Amino acid sequence: MSNTAISSQNAPAAIGPYSQAVQAGNTIYISGQLPIDPATGEFAGDDIESQTRQSLTNICSILKEAGADMSAVVKTTVLLADIADFGAMNGVYAGFFSAPYPARAAFQVAALPKGARVEIEAVAVL
Repeated sequence: MSNTAISSQNAPAAIGPYSQAVQAGNTIYISGQLPIDPATGEFAGDDIESQTRQSLTNICSILKEAGADMSAVVKTTVLLADIADFGAMNGVYAGFFSAPYPARAAFQVAALPKGARVEIEAVAVL
């Protein structure tokens, strides 16, 4: 089985030696998405809601490039700079998914790249 890189111009370009996503068989592994607006190269905002919305929008764009949508997501990992943002993040997150909801883990981390408040990665199955 070969792996295929997936890249969308509607999501921020990788800022290191990794792919936005990799498809292996019928599974898509989406790298952690920072809340960077690809049109500006800047964070979508300073608050957790706008940053969560942008991270998930980036995931949507990558999935679209692969011919999928958020209903294909089976697992996410949410990294938060401050676990106190969990409730507000969760409110935005809920608007991107419907039942059956993906499995999820959420963690507070010491720091995120570029000082982001959130980073979200996902696994989807076609």
